[in-house]
Amino acid sequence: MNPKVKNFIIRTLTGIVYVALLVGSLLGGPIWAFFFFAALGSATIWEFCSLMNKHYGASLVPHIQALAGLTLSGGVWLQLVGGANSKEMFALYALLMLYVFVSELYRKAADPIRNWALASMAQLYVALPFALMPMLCIFYDEAAGRPLYMAIYPLALFIFLWVNDTGAYLCGTTLSRYFPARLFPRISPGKSWVGSIGGGLLTLAASVVIWHFSQSEFTLFWWMGFALVVVIFGTWGDLVESLIKRHIGVKDSGSILPGHGGMLDRLDSALLAIPATVAYLLMVG
Repeated sequence: MNPKVKNFIIRTLTGIVYVALLVGSLLGGPIWAFFFFAALGSATIWEFCSLMNKHYGASLVPHIQALAGLTLSGGVWLQLVGGANSKEMFALYALLMLYVFVSELYRKAADPIRNWALASMAQLYVALPFALMPMLCIFYDEAAGRPLYMAIYPLALFIFLWVNDTGAYLCGTTLSRYFPARLFPRISPGKSWVGSIGGGLLTLAASVVIWHFSQSEFTLFWWMGFALVVVIFGTWGDLVESLIKRHIGVKDSGSILPGHGGMLDRLDSALLAIPATVAYLLMVG
């Protein structure tokens, strides 16, 4: 079999499994959503730490960082659903982060400041977006006096990311020969302005479709603003990960996802789009 065809088949099958798990977990309710995104976040934190240890001279402890991210995420989920143990989870997170800093006094690492900086980055860049996920789907219902789970907003966020990526790729490969201007040639030479604009327009069209069929309380202009936030910050998220990989000299962040590379390669856009969307919901929603 032609290697390109084989890679395309593997990439497609991996993508189908990933999408099925993500959509299924969100539609399955808050418990399934928590476990899926907790696992996803923990694996991504572990990969980030391993990447920095192998290619950037750090000596992070991946399982401590992953446990801290899992604890933070669990605390937010419990807080929003009215769980009784959310304070204990946040206290445990604080203790784990204190351990990360104090442990450098005893580890005698070659560059403790690098470890502190990258450990903080693992939490801010990777753990925080996953911890904010429940803020996109759990809202307090004043009339019923209880939390209300709604999967439409996180689903829409990922649909917008997928449409934007696909649209940017299709428009870029088709039209970049006529409009060759590059978006960020220093960081990602393959990205073009025409691809980014095309992906953005298709995402705005997707927001109209979702607004029409979702029967949401929000207006069409709110949904288009939502899509625009995802497009802008999703693109920046992609570029941020590209900058990290270019700086440390790797092509892929890992190999756990056949045909796609690593977890960071698959989730780079979401890592900035999730916090930006939460901010949009809090300010405009």
